Amino acid sequence: MQRFTRSMIVTLLSGIACVQAQQPGAAWQPAAGHEQMPLWPGTPPDAVPNPKPESGDPDGGAFDVSRPTMTRYAPKADNTGVAMLVFPGGGYQALAMTGEGSEICDWLASRGITCVLLKYRVPDSGPTMKDGKAYYPPVQTAAQDAQRALSLVRQHAAEWRIDIHKIGVIGFSAGGHLAAAVSTRFAHRSYLPVDAADQLSCRPDFAILLYPGHLWTPGSEVTLRSDILVPRDTPPTFLLQAEDDHTDGIQSPVYFAALQKAGVPAELHVYPHGGHAFGLRRTPDPITAWPGLVDTWLKRSGITPK
Repeated sequence: MQRFTRSMIVTLLSGIACVQAQQPGAAWQPAAGHEQMPLWPGTPPDAVPNPKPESGDPDGGAFDVSRPTMTRYAPKADNTGVAMLVFPGGGYQALAMTGEGSEICDWLASRGITCVLLKYRVPDSGPTMKDGKAYYPPVQTAAQDAQRALSLVRQHAAEWRIDIHKIGVIGFSAGGHLAAAVSTRFAHRSYLPVDAADQLSCRPDFAILLYPGHLWTPGSEVTLRSDILVPRDTPPTFLLQAEDDHTDGIQSPVYFAALQKAGVPAELHVYPHGGHAFGLRRTPDPITAWPGLVDTWLKRSGITPK
């Protein structure tokens, strides 16, 4: 898997996102009617000193995020009591806040699901590749932000009319790795508790990984990266990937094999064509019908009503 440059990420985000009304260079903001809330009451743990100002682009990209936030999208249909945190991709260098964020939230909200869009810290907040080798930062701050967000959603469960046992995650590309990370590391919080919210569980009740990255150990056949250890109580997981995914189509099968070995309920869909970073964008490839597969899996798993 290659390390993304900023110019490459801009091209990727442009290819997957519909244009959001936003001034060039301005930090990403949600559409009117959606409140963006800070994750941390003060400076986030392990904050980068003197961070660059956050910026964005008209395609919904977010760059140099140092103040992570979450934005709630209330159900547009009958409230199912289900909530999902959305983790956009971007190679842990940027965030695709529209094509793998707000558009996903609009889709989920139309199905009666409370959606919470996470704007986690980037760049270099998770594993990347340098010179063909896996690189892990001293602290994976994206995982801190995701764990914190899960606990905050549980804290708001009564106010938002959420079933506290039906809070899941959905992640795309690097966000798929982040979904796997919080699905497997919940027994140990990756930061010191800061308030009462951190006394609540940071374990997702289910996970959906779409074309995830950063799961496979380069040069191996079926080995997970060292930061992903799958315990038996990992939540039920849905996985989808294309064989011609340029990040390497083996990512999902490798994680699926580890889930099976641990006895975790999991469902894997692998298609020959589809590439990477397609989000909800319709293409001639059958893989873009994935939302229907997710709907079916959620119902069959007892997460949403049949």
